[in-house]
Parts: sequence; structure tokens; C-alpha cells
Amino acid sequence: MIEIKFYGRGGQGAVIASQILAKVFFLMGRYPQCFSVFGGERRGAPVASFLRVDDKKILLKCEITNPDEVVYMAPDLVDEHEVESMLKPGGLILINNALTDNPFTALRKFRLALVDALSIAEEVGLGATINTAILGAYAKASGAVPMDVLEKAIRDTVPAKIEANVAAAKRAYEITRLVS
Repeated sequence: MIEIKFYGRGGQGAVIASQILAKVFFLMGRYPQCFSVFGGERRGAPVASFLRVDDKKILLKCEITNPDEVVYMAPDLVDEHEVESMLKPGGLILINNALTDNPFTALRKFRLALVDALSIAEEVGLGATINTAILGAYAKASGAVPMDVLEKAIRDTVPAKIEANVAAAKRAYEITRLVS
């Protein structure tokens, strides 16, 4: 089983990103389980979304506390000590490093990937909604998601600006930096 935890801020698309990724895994014949936790529904408030994926039905129904992978859609949400205490050894960390020059040196003992998803989203006309750019970066960093399946899931799920969302995913796949 793979357990993935998404951290973001309201308006960035963390919840939708986890749902699209769940659909990708479903299209690949796997069993996803996706759920989210957030307080006041307002733009900018912290959001956490969780995704489990397995080759068999998932019966576990609890929050993910020790994920295999974490995705940070806002670099200011990264707490390096928290990551070190919760992420499984050899785990993947994907960080949208827009608006920061932090090299995240302490996290290089894990598999670390960085992408400026905000610049990509703005470049293709999506504004600050970075979910599909993050998913393109995830496809590159994890190696577990074929781009053609991700593109199909985006086309099937995203209600507007479909071509811009597909372009964001493809561009992020191209420029994501694998650091460690």
C-alpha cells in the first residue's frame, strides 16, 4: 500500500489534486481511497488531503500518520522536523518551491523533488490553481504515474480550462528537479 499526504492552502487545489490522482490509480486498475481534512473553508487556510492506493481493496479507515510520500503545495507549510518524524525512510517529498529559494537541504536524505508549480500555472492561464502542475511533477518524481493516464484523468475530471490544465501537467513533468 502507498500512503500519500497532500498539504496545501485553500484555493491551490490540494483536494482536487488528490482526487485526480486517485482517479489515475483507479484507471491503472488499482484501489484508491481518498479523503480530506480542513477547517474553515476559506482561501489560504491550511488543507490536508490523504490518498491510499493498493492492489487490493482498502479496509483501513483512519488518517495517514506515516505516509510514504508527501506533497507540499505551499513551501511555507513544510516543517522539516515534522517531515523527518513522520515520513517513512526512503519516502518521497514533492515541494512546490515557488516564491522561496530554500534548498531544503535537511530533507535530502529522502527522495526530494522541487517544482515551481505557481509559475507554470500562471504561464498557462490557471492563476494560482496549481493542482495539475503538481500532478505532472508527481508523475515525474514518483515514476508511478504514466503521463498519458494522468492526461486522461485530467480531461475526465477538470471542468474548465482543460487544455491549460493538461499543459500545466506536461510542463511540470518536464521541469521538475529531482534533488536527492
